[in-house]
Amino acid sequence: MNNKIRKNTKWILLGLIAIILASCNSTPPTQDVSMAGTYAAQTLAAMPTETEAPQMTEEVEPTPTEIEMTATATMVPEVGPVGPEDFPEDVNPLTGLRVSDPSILDRRPVFVKVANYPASGRPHAGLSFADIVFEYYIGYGGNRFMALFYGQDSDKIGPMRSGRLVDPQIVSLYEGVLGFESAYVTILDHINEILGNRALNGAAGICPAICDDGRNIVTSVFGNSGALTELAGERGVENERYTMNGMAFDTDAPDGGEDGQQATILYSSANRGEWRFDEDSGLYLRWIEDPDTADLEMIPLVDRNTEEQLAFSNVVVLFASYTEFTASMHDVDIWNSTGQRAVVFRDGQAYDITWSTPDKNQPIQFIDESGEIFKLKPGNTWVAIFGVNSGVTEDDGLWTFNFRLP
Repeated sequence: MNNKIRKNTKWILLGLIAIILASCNSTPPTQDVSMAGTYAAQTLAAMPTETEAPQMTEEVEPTPTEIEMTATATMVPEVGPVGPEDFPEDVNPLTGLRVSDPSILDRRPVFVKVANYPASGRPHAGLSFADIVFEYYIGYGGNRFMALFYGQDSDKIGPMRSGRLVDPQIVSLYEGVLGFESAYVTILDHINEILGNRALNGAAGICPAICDDGRNIVTSVFGNSGALTELAGERGVENERYTMNGMAFDTDAPDGGEDGQQATILYSSANRGEWRFDEDSGLYLRWIEDPDTADLEMIPLVDRNTEEQLAFSNVVVLFASYTEFTASMHDVDIWNSTGQRAVVFRDGQAYDITWSTPDKNQPIQFIDESGEIFKLKPGNTWVAIFGVNSGVTEDDGLWTFNFRLP
């Protein structure tokens, strides 16, 4: 056995031992939600430092990770045009795709909070299995993700972080349950008031739904969407199929689009995400800044579960009004919004449209210029929520979004 094989064998054994130890840790360390100062310090320490905006760099191949996880349900080929209502029994109304087992849709969607900072927690786990991923500003130039799992599950999602004021608004639109890792006391009360027993707080010790992997650090907590569904049922949450009308899908791209080869998402000059259209797959691939390089070189953002780069059918930048209470506490006007601007990217095209939420328990609707429901590409969707004063520029199919409050 040569040295390379010995080294690989050692890491595999260590990885297996770590998993076994983590599974034995049925109660993750609790956090005192009254420690607002501690949470604010953690948030500030995790935020990126402002630097000069990076330039486009050559593509870098993804780096393999040590442990590969699998989804518990897989997507199958898309159907014809569907939505915004009367979805077939075996079609996911949030993706327009058939599911291999329709019974997976007989539940509430599961939302899981995922940290983007500190960057030491990357690559993220499980995002490629989500139907929709929302990202929004959390202060100090940083952002956070909230992934929605409905047509598929993932048994490792994270690293998980705390809840925010906007979370219960988004979760309610999809009749969902929320998995999160604690929250500042004021925010925690707000989440519990709106969601009740649909708020599943990992700080309360709810492994295997939300578990620490044994490292007991800020980026060592992960969720399991299937286990979160089971836990919600055990706590009296009604897991049944809810009517989620409002989204529409078609494999044929609508007319009227502009060139949309790339969407650059800037929450600050040091917090950069790029979605680059890939002609071969017809999907947008996610790139992210490498904090270990002086010029923030862009590298593929992979899912540590699959070791593959994140690829999404649709990328949406929607504009909403933020209310800033403190530098790290914001609310966002999502409920009862009508006619707000959104830019949708699909099939290499960009569409300037609007979005609305006609009800607190109905998914976000994307509206085209004729007033009809805009047809997304069947598949997963990434939604970035920007302030209404954010800057938008376009140059030969390259779109750049600069976040600004409110």
